[in-house]
Amino acid sequence: MKKDYIIITNNPLVPQMLDEEHEVDYSEISYEDVLGKVRDRIHEGHLLLSHPLSGSVKPNETPYKSVMISRKAGKLDERSLSIIEGAIRSCAKFEFKSEKYREFMPETFKDFQLIDWTLLQSAISSADVW
Repeated sequence: MKKDYIIITNNPLVPQMLDEEHEVDYSEISYEDVLGKVRDRIHEGHLLLSHPLSGSVKPNETPYKSVMISRKAGKLDERSLSIIEGAIRSCAKFEFKSEKYREFMPETFKDFQLIDWTLLQSAISSADVW
């Protein structure tokens, strides 16, 4: 039986770590595009279940982001919309340099993936208890 939430992510580690009980919407997209995808789902009536700027990692410091939303959609939730739009505005303040990621060793990307996964695990633990 599927969980009551969906995980939207660009982190390839996430679908590898979760079983079929978890619905993972994985795409090879940018951090900013993950937030845009979450915003679109909130407009469809899904609730935001994890903060889009969780952790102490700034948006321009990592290429990976995972966000949880509700499985069920209802009416538009203004609070969820306000939070995701604020996160998108915050991201716009940072200068993203995709070329800087090309300089990283493959191990660095694995570290970024692990950081995002660890933050997501905390959110999953809370959601599963709820």
